[in-house]
Amino acid sequence: MARKPIIAGNWKMNMTPAEAKELISALIPLVQDAQADVVICPPYLVLPTAAELVKGTNIALGAQNIHWAEKGAFTGEISAKMLKEVGVSYAIIGHSERRQYFGETDETVNMRTKAAIAAGITPIICVGESLEERETGKTEAIVSAQAEKALAGIEVEDVKALVIAYEPIWAIGTGKTATKEQANETIACIRETVKKLYGKENAEAVRIQYGGSMNPKNAAELMAMPEIDGGLIGGASLKAEDFSKVVKY
Repeated sequence: MARKPIIAGNWKMNMTPAEAKELISALIPLVQDAQADVVICPPYLVLPTAAELVKGTNIALGAQNIHWAEKGAFTGEISAKMLKEVGVSYAIIGHSERRQYFGETDETVNMRTKAAIAAGITPIICVGESLEERETGKTEAIVSAQAEKALAGIEVEDVKALVIAYEPIWAIGTGKTATKEQANETIACIRETVKKLYGKENAEAVRIQYGGSMNPKNAAELMAMPEIDGGLIGGASLKAEDFSKVVKY
């Protein structure tokens, strides 16, 4: 089954609205004929500005997180309804920085995923192991367990549209990258987990990105691997030219 590649830029805590306007304006013509789906995920404050700029283009808008409740006393959080009204169609869920610094758990990842699906927002569910876990041979067990817990209770008809991002924690923001073979092997393991839960057809439909320091220099070799369907891009997404080179790997 041919899966359309998806390249998503996670801007993290970078870019003011003015800076975002400059970046997006430069990016639009560079990716207008892209063969991959293109997504940008700015900070919350930037979403309204970005939404206006990407209207009528092939760039979709994503959020960096999403809360599981519709509304309520959750200071600092943002709901699916709020995001949907602004024009968000994707949401990163369970990024390792959320897990490491802000108490994200497999259970909250699952709740956020369900909220996104219910609102018609496509989740980009992140899974990945630490350096210690990789060095002690626990990679497959860790990513399989994270994927299984994230998908608990998700209906079979919703699975095909999901995006999963394999992001080895040790390769995020460090400049280190898993070899193309390592990335492909681990993503195959994640796909096997989806197959175990939902069957071969659904597993073959799910797009699984690689999220460990993909950049213009290594994008082509990573994307040539049969299991890798795209990238969740950090640093390289903050420069229009670099991000467009990844999109057009």
